[in-house]
Amino acid sequence: MGFGGISLWQLLIILVVVLLIFGSGKLKSLGSDLGASLKGFKKAVKDEEKEKDE
Repeated sequence: MGFGGISLWQLLIILVVVLLIFGSGKLKSLGSDLGASLKGFKKAVKDEEKEKDE
């Protein structure tokens, strides 16, 4: 049993299908965009907490 009832083999099949649909270059750019978005969100939350404390 894997994550939430999904086995390792099912995760691998999903990964292969996603790679075939989007390609590795597109996935790399999507990953970096997602990382930048999360970084910006964390920074905004931290700034909000600082303003709240002051």
